[in-house]
Amino acid sequence: MGVTPGEIRVEVGELALDGFRVDPDRVAASFERELTRLVREHGVPLSEEGAVTVDALSGLPPLPAGLSARRLGQELARAVHEGLSGYGEVTR
Repeated sequence: MGVTPGEIRVEVGELALDGFRVDPDRVAASFERELTRLVREHGVPLSEEGAVTVDALSGLPPLPAGLSARRLGQELARAVHEGLSGYGEVTR
């Protein structure tokens, strides 16, 4: 299946949630909604020169263990979007 010009496709292999007592499916759903919103509103600057593959994002900010699944998903999506926008540490 090909990629449509202008289409942005983000594949996340794994979100590790060590130390959190939340429903991972709810976190994943919140993460996907927020990342989709951020990409639609702000795009992905790293992809402006063409396709880009990022193997890992590191240096994500610590998050409090007491966050709700919805809030945790949103914060993770924001951190990932920042990495895809050229901020933070990116491994290609």
